[in-house]
Amino acid sequence: MPKKRITTFEDSLAELEQLVSQLEQGDISLEESLRSFERGVNLTRTCQTALREAEQKVQILLEKNGTQTLEPFANE
Repeated sequence: MPKKRITTFEDSLAELEQLVSQLEQGDISLEESLRSFERGVNLTRTCQTALREAEQKVQILLEKNGTQTLEPFANE
C-alpha cells in the first residue's frame, strides 16, 4: 500500500508531532524507531522548505520600490 502524500505544512507538522510522541514513549521496536526517525527527518525538511518559501513570499510582499517597509505588528 503506497504511503499517503503529505501536501500541507499543517499535515506534515501534525505527523511529525505524532512520530515524536511515539518515539518518546519508547514502545516501538528499534527497527520501527529508525523508520520513524527517518520519516521525521523527511517531514522536518518538508516543513523547513515550506517555512523558507513563506518567508520569501513575505519578504517580496514587504518590499516597496526596492526597499523594505516593515509595519508594526498590531497587538490583539
